Amino acid sequence: MSSVAMDPLVDDLLAETADLVSLLRPLDEAGWDTPTPAPGWTVRDQVSHLAYFDEMSVAAVNDPERFTGERAELANRGSAYVDDVAARHRHLTGAELLAWFTHARDELAELARGMDPKARVPWYGPDMGALSFLTARLMETWAHGQDVADGLGVDREATPRLRHVCHLGVRAIPNSYLVRGLRPPETPIRVELAGPDGEAWTWGPEDAADAVRGPALDFCLVVTQRRHPDDTGLVTRGPVASEWISIAQAFAGPPGPGRRPGQFRRDQPSEERP
Repeated sequence: MSSVAMDPLVDDLLAETADLVSLLRPLDEAGWDTPTPAPGWTVRDQVSHLAYFDEMSVAAVNDPERFTGERAELANRGSAYVDDVAARHRHLTGAELLAWFTHARDELAELARGMDPKARVPWYGPDMGALSFLTARLMETWAHGQDVADGLGVDREATPRLRHVCHLGVRAIPNSYLVRGLRPPETPIRVELAGPDGEAWTWGPEDAADAVRGPALDFCLVVTQRRHPDDTGLVTRGPVASEWISIAQAFAGPPGPGRRPGQFRRDQPSEERP
C-alpha cells in the first residue's frame, strides 16, 4: 500500500505540534517550571515526556533492540519509569528541551511519511498498525499539550484534529478494561459527539442500548483523563456506557489516576448524566 495515506495524518500531527510549540516559545526558564495538573510535573516534564517517547517511536521502527530494552525497563518499573524519564531531563534548559522535542518530532514525521499504513509497530502494549501508532502520538501531543495549557491558564481552540483522539478513545474501549484486569464488555456502545464545527461524529450501532453523547472536546478530555466525567457535558445512557466512561483510557500503559471531580469544574452546570 502507498504511504500517501499517512500524509494527512502526519500533517495533522505537525499542526498539533505547532500549536503546542506556540505555547512554549514565549516561556522563560521560570515559565518552563510552571506546575501542571499532573502531580509533580512541570511544563518541562510534559515536553521531555513527549520528546523521549518520540525518540522511542523512531527506535521502535529503526532500532528494535534499543526499544525492546527500554520497554522491558518500563514494564518492570511501571509509572515510576515515566517519572524517572522526567527527572533525568530536568537539567535541560527550556531552549534545549524545545530543540530536542522539535527535532525528535520532525524525525518521527519524516519516518512516518515513508511507512506502509498497514505496517505493524511494536509499542508498550500490543503491536499497533502504523496509522494507529501515529494517531497515538497525536493524541499524546494533544493530551500533554492540554496539561501545559492548563498549567499556563490558557484556553485552546478545539480543532477538527480532535476526531483522531475521539476515534482512538473509542477503539481503546477493550484496553480500558484490560489494563485494569477486567473483562471487556460485549455490549455495544454508541458514541455520538458534536465536533468543533457542529458536525456529528458517530461510532457504534445506532440501536445500541448503551450510549455516550456530548461535545467532542469533552470526550477527548475524558478519554485522555484530563477531566473527570462529572466536570464535562458528556451524557451516558446504560450501565455499560457509564462504567466505561468512568475508566476510559485512550493511552497505552497502566491505568492513570485521572483528575479529581471539581478540579476543572465548568462555570455552567453540566447536563445531568443518568
